[in-house]
Amino acid sequence: MAAPDLIDSEEEDSPERHRVAQRTTWVSVVVNLILTTLQVGVGFFAHSQALVADGIHSLSDLVADFVVLLASRHSRKGPDADHHYGHHRYETAASMVLGLLLLSVGVGMLWSAVGKLSTPESIPAVKPIALYVALFTLLSKELLFRYMLKAAERVRSSMLVANAWHARSDAASSLVVALGIVGNLMGYPLLDPVAALIVGFMVGKMGWEFAWNALSDLMDRSATQEQIDQIHSLLRATPGIAGVHDLRTRKMGDMIMVDAHLEVDGTLTVREGHDIALAARERVMAALPVLNVMTHLDPVPHDAAPHQVD
Repeated sequence: MAAPDLIDSEEEDSPERHRVAQRTTWVSVVVNLILTTLQVGVGFFAHSQALVADGIHSLSDLVADFVVLLASRHSRKGPDADHHYGHHRYETAASMVLGLLLLSVGVGMLWSAVGKLSTPESIPAVKPIALYVALFTLLSKELLFRYMLKAAERVRSSMLVANAWHARSDAASSLVVALGIVGNLMGYPLLDPVAALIVGFMVGKMGWEFAWNALSDLMDRSATQEQIDQIHSLLRATPGIAGVHDLRTRKMGDMIMVDAHLEVDGTLTVREGHDIALAARERVMAALPVLNVMTHLDPVPHDAAPHQVD
């Protein structure tokens, strides 16, 4: 027996998630616009390849921010004639775009840094102003990361979490850049392109992880084992259910789709079985970020079924 029809509206916190996504992303846009201009301009002036690379990383954040804004706008749409389960996977697709963007930026940084290291005689001395900009960028990115992550966790959005960690990757890279610039100022010019090389590796690694995780979700990855166990316990504890088997889950953006076979007393009427399935569905959806629970009722002998609660 199928569970009741799919919910025909967005989850309750969707408007709030949209507002948070809009607000945090626009803050990130302003910060990254300022930092990109400052880093690239000063980087060229101060002859710091690492600072320029970090500025390009900030520029990639700007592009990522607009991807998030676009995805946030579309993912909050409810079901329609072509998308019966809504548009939740826009967020997953956005996370994949962010990952690929980071990966491509990281590869570009690696290529540029290796080119510089192959011709060390061409590495110029870095001017002190580059260090001040790197430290200012480090502080700005770390504060931005903390602000964005707190907001993302409050509304339980993996897309916003990915964008927050994108900001943290810039904070980490800015620390490496600052160290490389310090080394250059102390008379070790190779440390500036070495810093750019490390930044490129960090960015590429994070990009690969984001893209791979998003691809796994698009390929119907299941919920976590902890969530699956919790779903099983909630279903099994529903009055009238004697057992649960063939429990399956798959990710739908930040939501979970659930399919399960519920064992009930075979002597029950269709209406009684339907009410038990509805109660089980509501218990799961109230406790976890579940979009829908599809159930199939399997009859069991009356003696094996639990006592019915009126």
